[in-house]
Amino acid sequence: MLTLEVMPPLMFGGLVLFLLIGFPVAFSLAAVGLFFGFLSIELGFFTTAYLGNLPLRTFGILSNELLLSVPFFTLMGAILERCGLAEDLLEGTGQLFGKIPGGLAYAVIIVGAVLGAITGTVAASVIAMGMISLPIMMRYGYDMRIATGVIAASGTITQVIPPSLVLIVLGSQLDRSVGDMYAGAIGPSVLQVLLFLGFIAIVSIVAPHKVPPLPDEALGPRGWPLYWRVLKGMVPSVVLIFTVLGTIFMGLATPTEAGAMGVVGAILLAIINRRFTWPLLRQAMGSTMRITAMVIFILIGATVFSLVFQGVDGGRWLEHLLSHLPGGQTGFLIFVNIFIFFLAFFLDFFEIAFIIVPLLAPVATALGVDLVWFGVLLCVNMQTSFMHPPFGFALFYLRGIAPKTVRTSDIYWGALPWVGLQLILVLVVILWPQSVTYFLQPGTGVDPASVRIEAPPPPPDTEEEGPVFR
Repeated sequence: MLTLEVMPPLMFGGLVLFLLIGFPVAFSLAAVGLFFGFLSIELGFFTTAYLGNLPLRTFGILSNELLLSVPFFTLMGAILERCGLAEDLLEGTGQLFGKIPGGLAYAVIIVGAVLGAITGTVAASVIAMGMISLPIMMRYGYDMRIATGVIAASGTITQVIPPSLVLIVLGSQLDRSVGDMYAGAIGPSVLQVLLFLGFIAIVSIVAPHKVPPLPDEALGPRGWPLYWRVLKGMVPSVVLIFTVLGTIFMGLATPTEAGAMGVVGAILLAIINRRFTWPLLRQAMGSTMRITAMVIFILIGATVFSLVFQGVDGGRWLEHLLSHLPGGQTGFLIFVNIFIFFLAFFLDFFEIAFIIVPLLAPVATALGVDLVWFGVLLCVNMQTSFMHPPFGFALFYLRGIAPKTVRTSDIYWGALPWVGLQLILVLVVILWPQSVTYFLQPGTGVDPASVRIEAPPPPPDTEEEGPVFR
């Protein structure tokens, strides 16, 4: 006879089984949740009325104004991805740094950070930079592992740097504002770019033959024409980034409104660069529709699973399991990061955010972990999923556009140092929480739950004195 205590681990086991079979994640979540929901009703763990909450939760997802920012930011990135911005930035920046060893790699990292902030998609960054930079790096003698590794890694910067879709999703799952999530991610974003640049600097000193400078015949005219070319591609992009993020940080616009402004700005940039066409807009809208539909289906499936999971006391079971780990808060953080790291081999960041994070948030709260810092830490960890050999999506994208002469083994081996750098960043965020919390606006230091409003009752009015107004 099944008991209430065995239902939560059975639900996890059933979900893992469906995922290993290869069934779509959204439908796996819904199927496991409904199966165990009906089973729990038959066994008397809860009543049919409990599942009546499901339509209300589904409607809550579809009417969530915060999630409305996802299609806006996706559409902004899709427009900029197709308007040739990456080509202009890479060509100009590559010429600017081309005279020094590792110059092309520096350009790829810097442009990767800019593209990450304005497109928000790993695929767009990796494919654009791979198609433009990889042939040039191969032509001028770059080590194949360095070249493929820096292109794939610079594309993953988009997962941490605001306005990242991952941070929007994590903010909704952790019940924290997107503005706080974006502000908390500023420090780790800067540190990640510096780590990547530092690694190339070390390679250029230790083994300069692996990252040679461009020969003179490959360099164009220097001076103000080159500087103007770089500024013309970089400044409008940076202005768009600061417009979108600045309005959120200053409280002038919600993330949804800022995303809408970002779409308008992306269309204006495409028009300024004379790249805007109606087919471009239709393709961008089609890509946005597919991504948004995927997110909503996964989120609905996740809410079916989590509703039943909470109904069989899964939250209490998981909290008891994780809060009693050796080391308390430190032990919990070590376990969660190792668990997320290995889980990212098999699950996409959306799936981890919708399935795992809502289960971890109550435990983190009970242990006194700041949820904004916790969310940014998970975001930094989850970006390694794009670089894991042999399952990393960034590696798949690069393999798809790389010439056949580039061996798959070089792509995999080239990714390993960058995975190590991303794990170093995870360690830095754990040991130095101020890297996240420094940019957050300080609160009042007062717990709203402890505030009591006490007012003395007004004195009774008398007929002689008339009513007293206060």
